[in-house]
Amino acid sequence: MNIIPANIHIETTGNGPNLVLLHGWGMSGAVWQPIIKSLSKIFSLHIVDIPGMGLSRPTEPYHLHIIAEKVAEMLPAHADIVGWSWGGQVAMRIAIDQPDAVRRLVLVGSTPCFVNKENFMTQQEWSSGIAPDVFRRFAESMDTDYHKTLTQFLTLQCMGDKSARMTVRLLRKKLEERPAPTTQTLQKALNILLETDLRSEVERLRKPTLLIHGDRDTLAPVQAAHWMMQNLPVGFLRVMAGASHAPFLSHQEQFVDALIQFLEPI
Repeated sequence: MNIIPANIHIETTGNGPNLVLLHGWGMSGAVWQPIIKSLSKIFSLHIVDIPGMGLSRPTEPYHLHIIAEKVAEMLPAHADIVGWSWGGQVAMRIAIDQPDAVRRLVLVGSTPCFVNKENFMTQQEWSSGIAPDVFRRFAESMDTDYHKTLTQFLTLQCMGDKSARMTVRLLRKKLEERPAPTTQTLQKALNILLETDLRSEVERLRKPTLLIHGDRDTLAPVQAAHWMMQNLPVGFLRVMAGASHAPFLSHQEQFVDALIQFLEPI
């Protein structure tokens, strides 16, 4: 059976307040499946495949502003948005550019800037990310061994997690459930990760924002979440002990409890 991608693929399920779920780089909305049953009892879930990923066609030009704009066009008004990793940057971009479209934010293993930066004249020093060479190596190896590169990226996300093997297996399984992104799209998305720096705009995130972060996250170190807490107008932080970059998979019950507590229907 041929699967024809949509402009933006959104799966909707459940009944209650609108809650949007945005996945990370290289993945799709399928990654949220293990917690969908629990959340759909309370929320109307809108599970998005970000442009170029899963069942959504890529958009051109492929920039964070454009991606956020295209996703926002498809969302219910005044929704709560959960963004994991790169999806957190898309969520931040939506909340900064279109604040009326967002009620509250939950940023999971996300950061305003994934890459360490030296103290050049044009930018503040930043050491709460990872070395830019890591992303460059992923970009260089994408063309030569696509599947190995993706597997390495999934493994990096789970390093240090107490249940790393289980989490990597879950991520690989969910990755395989939908069409793989093209190498070109993954390269462009990787460039977005490499280049995006939202630090100067975090103060414009005026919506209540919950940060859920694993204390063993090696892709977005927990120091980034602490920095966000100091700079967000209305921020709340939940650090999950023993969790790495995907706490919604490794610590599902704790994650769902934290989410419901913050987004409790009012």
